[in-house]
Amino acid sequence: MSQVLAGYHSSENDGNAHSSMKRTERISTGALAYLPIFVAVAEQRSFSAASRILSMSPSAVSQSIARLERELGLSLFVRTTRSARLTDAGARLLAEAGPPLALATAALTAVKAARDEPTGVLRLNIPRVACHVALPEALAEFGRRHPAVRTEVVVDNNPIDIVRAGFDAGVRTRDSVHQDMVRVRLSPPLRLVVVGSPRYFAHRGRPSHPQELVDHDCLGWRSFSGSGQSRWTFVEDGQELEVGVSGPVLANDAALLISCAEKDLGLALVAEPEARREVAQGSLETVLDDYSIELPGLFLYFPRNARDMPKLRAFVDCATALLGPASPPGS
Repeated sequence: MSQVLAGYHSSENDGNAHSSMKRTERISTGALAYLPIFVAVAEQRSFSAASRILSMSPSAVSQSIARLERELGLSLFVRTTRSARLTDAGARLLAEAGPPLALATAALTAVKAARDEPTGVLRLNIPRVACHVALPEALAEFGRRHPAVRTEVVVDNNPIDIVRAGFDAGVRTRDSVHQDMVRVRLSPPLRLVVVGSPRYFAHRGRPSHPQELVDHDCLGWRSFSGSGQSRWTFVEDGQELEVGVSGPVLANDAALLISCAEKDLGLALVAEPEARREVAQGSLETVLDDYSIELPGLFLYFPRNARDMPKLRAFVDCATALLGPASPPGS
């Protein structure tokens, strides 16, 4: 099969505006494969010298040039037993095809040399809790090791199709990740805690059992389904215990719920790292710690065919190194 690789359209007006000519030259795709061989012979002015550079036999080089000449219908070299000299057509081909071929060869060489070097942009989609757990440390270490990569992070609590949205990887809890994705542990298990302000507890009392939360103002987490009823999960005697709660605010952002809890609006159930600073400062206190449940933690996830991308592989290496040996990457 032939493909139009080169052509031109020319028209001539003989003064009577009655004649025009169209011409299209068809060159087989196989002829392109002979160009590097042609350039090597032309630059070395020798078939045998070119054969050594190309790691080909002299006869194979000669046959390739002969096929190219048959394809073009003209001679490219004047040959002797000792050397090869370009014809006018050969000199023109070298002048016009040589520089683009050199650029293409350099590009291929550069890409091959950089196949294991992380470069470009790494795009991540993460929930807000990841801003408080593991990710900042991973990003800092990744930036130090691989300054040629720029990381773009979009914080979004809503579940999305990361491939369709143009992300290289996402971060979610294990149960939120589809089974066809590769999952790599990004954080240790996360403990959920109930927090409230000292003034709230002074006014409303401290619950001693999860069931007592029905008598408290609870700042609920708005589910993706949009349900107005929020259910908080605890553990008692090794069994999960769910409690339906209600309160003045329903949101899908832990930072907002924590801020509302600091302003005495009610109690909030959040991942422990998200409220660590407020608890340390004393603006919030935890309750029901004996009933706290642990979530599996956060996982970096990405399509299986993306795991060989150098930038993603390098980020996984940084993230798993920070976890330490106690937390296996895929657990």
